[in-house]
Amino acid sequence: MTTTPMKPWDRIDYSAIIDRPPLKLPDDARMVVWTIVNVEDWDIDSPMPRQVLSPPQGQPLQPDIPNWSWHEYGMRVGFWRIHELLNNIGVTPTLATNGRVLETYKRIAQAALEDNWEFMGHGYVQRPMHKVDDQRAAIRKTIDAIKELTGKTPVGWESPGLTETFDTLDILAQEGIEYVADWVFDDQPVQLKTKSGPIVSLPYTVETNDVPFFGLQSHGSDDFMKRAVAQFDQLYKESEKITRIMAISVHPYLSGVPHRIGYLEQLYAHIQAKPGVKFWTGAETLDWYNTQIKE
Repeated sequence: MTTTPMKPWDRIDYSAIIDRPPLKLPDDARMVVWTIVNVEDWDIDSPMPRQVLSPPQGQPLQPDIPNWSWHEYGMRVGFWRIHELLNNIGVTPTLATNGRVLETYKRIAQAALEDNWEFMGHGYVQRPMHKVDDQRAAIRKTIDAIKELTGKTPVGWESPGLTETFDTLDILAQEGIEYVADWVFDDQPVQLKTKSGPIVSLPYTVETNDVPFFGLQSHGSDDFMKRAVAQFDQLYKESEKITRIMAISVHPYLSGVPHRIGYLEQLYAHIQAKPGVKFWTGAETLDWYNTQIKE
């Protein structure tokens, strides 16, 4: 027996942010900044998820050593710049991780675990959910890998490339995931309907996210900082009346390179100079939101 897939408009009704009941943060805070560090396993036997060098004569080649190496630099070097920066400024991020990273890049996983970062599922390898042979098996395998390392079942999920089929949300909810980062359509958490109960969408981003900014649009090294400062300043102004969540999403092979890391540091210095800002993980934001909707 088959069931009709739920479309986006079946999962959530339209809601103007100006019409909603207020969401109150503790300690007189007015907004949340959520930092996501994405670590991925790029399979050398498959086409690379991103390219910094287009293939010679426009013909895709495998193995794609230069683009695989571009990403590998982030895992060997760039991650550690971001890790040091976040430790120095006291920001605990969410680690969006492919399940296989916990096997292939154990040193990174162990460092995140020791520093009490949140682990969020990000697919088993970096491959669109549309191309996964068995979504449920891949989701379970990722959840199990995180639980085996951390001793905790992850509550959050970010699909590779934010890709979902019409069935992905239902599978995630059935497998115990409580929030997703794929739906970049709001400044506040919202509940999405699934066939087994609600799942929360946390405000993720494709605007203050270094993949579209550097990997696709090829902006200058300092432009991400300028955009993110402008994004923060506007949300901070609006948060005087309506609570807002701002996500900052970074990848080691993009933001962890020498000519960009200093601008990331400047961005956080600007944000930390403002009062009333909570630097929370996705799980902390979810816990707070759940208290709000129960009141």
